[in-house]
Amino acid sequence: MTLHRTASVAIILVLGLGGCAGMKTGRDRIVKATPRCVDQTAQIYFEAESAELTKEGRAVIAAAAGESRPCKVTSVEVLGLADSVGAPDVNLELSKRRAQSVTAALSAAGLPAGEFKVLAAGQAGATTAGGQARPLRRRVDVVLHLSPN
Repeated sequence: MTLHRTASVAIILVLGLGGCAGMKTGRDRIVKATPRCVDQTAQIYFEAESAELTKEGRAVIAAAAGESRPCKVTSVEVLGLADSVGAPDVNLELSKRRAQSVTAALSAAGLPAGEFKVLAAGQAGATTAGGQARPLRRRVDVVLHLSPN
């Protein structure tokens, strides 16, 4: 066989076998995986001194809402946090606004509004016992408590 013909045969085999990987069998069309309805945790981060959701934050919320759709949402915990920069009362208010912003977005994504437990910690816990600032505290932690339908 010539080199050209050998290469042609190899290309045909690769293309032909590659098409098999995308084929669905009858079983694939009938059997569907059951949803995993286990509690989910998500962290939504914010810019400094802001309670406005970022593009990335909206994507995290959309993904969490989408993954919880086949399940029953028994409750949702939303905890707003802030870093240690600034006055404690200002940071507490900021963390409340962050939690409210995330709660509104979760409700808009289809999660049942009556099941929310919304909390704000402000800058509590934002520093270690030694006075070091804890990084990445400009966020809201969300826990989705899920169960099978």
